[in-house]
Amino acid sequence: MSREMPFLEHLSDLRRRLLIVGVSLVLSVLICFLFVDHIYQLLASRSGEKLAILGPGDILSIYVKLSAVGGIAFTIPIAAYQAWRFVVPALQERERKVALMYIPALFLLFLLGLSFAYFVLFPMMYHFVLGLSNGNFDLVITANDYFTFMLNLCLPFGLLFELPVVVLFLSHLGILNPHRLAKMRKPAYLVLSIISITITPPDFLSDVMVIVPLIVLYEISISISRLIHRKRTQESALSS
Repeated sequence: MSREMPFLEHLSDLRRRLLIVGVSLVLSVLICFLFVDHIYQLLASRSGEKLAILGPGDILSIYVKLSAVGGIAFTIPIAAYQAWRFVVPALQERERKVALMYIPALFLLFLLGLSFAYFVLFPMMYHFVLGLSNGNFDLVITANDYFTFMLNLCLPFGLLFELPVVVLFLSHLGILNPHRLAKMRKPAYLVLSIISITITPPDFLSDVMVIVPLIVLYEISISISRLIHRKRTQESALSS
């Protein structure tokens, strides 16, 4: 049974849960910082050579970036759980169980997006950009530039892979429906194509390797929304 909460109680609960998420993020970043040397060695191995630094400040900057990304990844399920706990008083029992499934899905899809970008997209982009030098430059790759390039490429894909879960949640709320998503298909495909062309080397194969997973994610989102919309329609028909 859901119960109504006074407005001030809602604010107090929200503040408490935001505090839990903030503390969890800080602790996760600190824990990742303790192991950041191992994280660095693992990720830097794809550079193919020893990376340079321009000053001691670069070391701290790189370690903080890597620790922050690791902290964000570990905080995602905690933040999702706290969001679920915040909205659970307004949900029915069945809706609570469905919403609870978002938590592992958000975490796994974020990791899947990062993995796809790191193992498939990043090596392709990295070697393409280095190949542009064509022996015309004395190439010195700094660790800061290397990891900035990597994170700027990988993090957006970690977020883009959350699309099916976001659509599922909005469909449960009735904000999205399959008809609206289907009407948006052409502009959505255009936006996804622009994203893939912008972040990949200028060749057809690279574009296809990126645009296909993004389109598949969008179509999965439509299918999910269609399923939820059908169930909501059936439930409305039975209750009326």
